[in-house]
Amino acid sequence: MVTEGTVCALRIVFFGTPAFAVPTLDALFASAHAVVGVVTQPDRPRGRGHHVAEAPIKRRARGAGVPVLQPLRLKDPSFTDALRALHADLGVVAAYGRILTDEVLAIPRLGMINVHASLLPKYRGAAPVPRAIIAGEHETGVTIMRVVRALDAGPMLRSARRPIDIDETSEQVEGDLARLGADLLVRAVDDIAARRADETPQDDAAATYAHRLTKEDGIVDWCRPARRIHDQIRGLHPWPHAHAFVQGRRLILLQSSLTSETAGTSDPGTIVEAGGDRLIVATGDAPLRLVQIQAEGKRPMLVRDFMAGHHLSAGDRFTAASGA
Repeated sequence: MVTEGTVCALRIVFFGTPAFAVPTLDALFASAHAVVGVVTQPDRPRGRGHHVAEAPIKRRARGAGVPVLQPLRLKDPSFTDALRALHADLGVVAAYGRILTDEVLAIPRLGMINVHASLLPKYRGAAPVPRAIIAGEHETGVTIMRVVRALDAGPMLRSARRPIDIDETSEQVEGDLARLGADLLVRAVDDIAARRADETPQDDAAATYAHRLTKEDGIVDWCRPARRIHDQIRGLHPWPHAHAFVQGRRLILLQSSLTSETAGTSDPGTIVEAGGDRLIVATGDAPLRLVQIQAEGKRPMLVRDFMAGHHLSAGDRFTAASGA
């Protein structure tokens, strides 16, 4: 008999796909618990060459000798039978990328918990980190919650906060949250194993939704304030990136910085300074400095290196579309 406060080893089935999930899987490997199987999405074409490649979680699981399941359909009886055969006590989800069915949720005897990269109930959904940065949030975090049928709406077991620096990108913040969430997740699993888990319901009235990113999110409206454009650029890094057109060419905007300079009379999108390492563009309220850009199909370059081979001048104008 297991008494409250005693941590016993649980059999864990892990659901995850991208690099964000790897620290959590590694933390479970290093814990007192046993990962008996990993469920990840089917192999898909990736990268510029669109070659079929294994996702990061599949590579990590295979390297550890853990059975991997890659169902095309979660309702496929062959998958649910294989999942039951693992005899898992608990399911752990970290960026799996699909909504789990009621049948799948019911298979582990202790249910399923999830690592979510926001301070719930804010930013439920597919893109919590980019949406928080785009919105100009000064703080984010990780929440461990119980998985229920409603999206990211289950009761919360643990959470941890993390500030967002004014120049940090989604890639930087998400990488840190992955590590923070991994440690938090193992603590939550220990709580469940020791029968001391405290589950707090979410305030649904305070919930916000983080919609999945699309390439259209990258279109820059230069009439917006400089801070909002800066947040868009860093929030959409590493994908899909903010972008704009100048001299008929599409440029990907990889990095920017806010300046203390005052606004002039130039129309939004107009280059007000172009020389050396300074590429300053007028916005709706103040100039914005572009630091790193990329011509389509070319490598990323600092502004100084880019302008050595591409002639940009004060008075040229960035637009949202080619020919605008």
